Amino acid sequence: MVATTEKRYTVAEYFQLEEAATDRHEYRDGEIIIMTGGTPNHNRIALNFCRKFPLTIQNQAYDIFINDLRLAIPAYNMYTYPDIMIVKGEPILERGRTDTITNPQVIIEVLSKSTQDYNRGDKFKFYRSLDSFEEYILIDQYGYYIEQFHKRGDHWAFRDYHAQEAILTWFSLDFQISLTDLYQRVDFTAIEVS
Repeated sequence: MVATTEKRYTVAEYFQLEEAATDRHEYRDGEIIIMTGGTPNHNRIALNFCRKFPLTIQNQAYDIFINDLRLAIPAYNMYTYPDIMIVKGEPILERGRTDTITNPQVIIEVLSKSTQDYNRGDKFKFYRSLDSFEEYILIDQYGYYIEQFHKRGDHWAFRDYHAQEAILTWFSLDFQISLTDLYQRVDFTAIEVS
């Protein structure tokens, strides 16, 4: 991610600029940062997950959102676009917006070399301020490796998966997916151009 300028923006200015922009931008307490684009592997992983995820689990409805729906993080005066968000029940939209939700249960990020430190560090801290947020999945696009964090009372537990035959099992909902399915058609030999 790259800061666009040193000017401070209001949220209203950010929304106005974002509606006219061809790229997506993150808003961090007055700062607007352009979000980097994805790779074919990044998109394949996200789409593979979305194809496998059921919209009803144990008679409860879920919605899944990919890339273009914005997330509000009020505690940090922040807006961002997670790779994938899962919402249990109806999405709660930010007042006056139809493109910004406030209640993800699960957030999934596909890691790139330029975003992996941010996704593991500050961004995870920002996400944890959301009351609805219960599970965080980080998917490596360069090899079979997934990091899973789940809320357990007042702390977060960690588990990782690093074998092609592993099965990723959620804690916050009744769902599993094999790494074979998740990484279908992903080319680990592809070179990422920065």
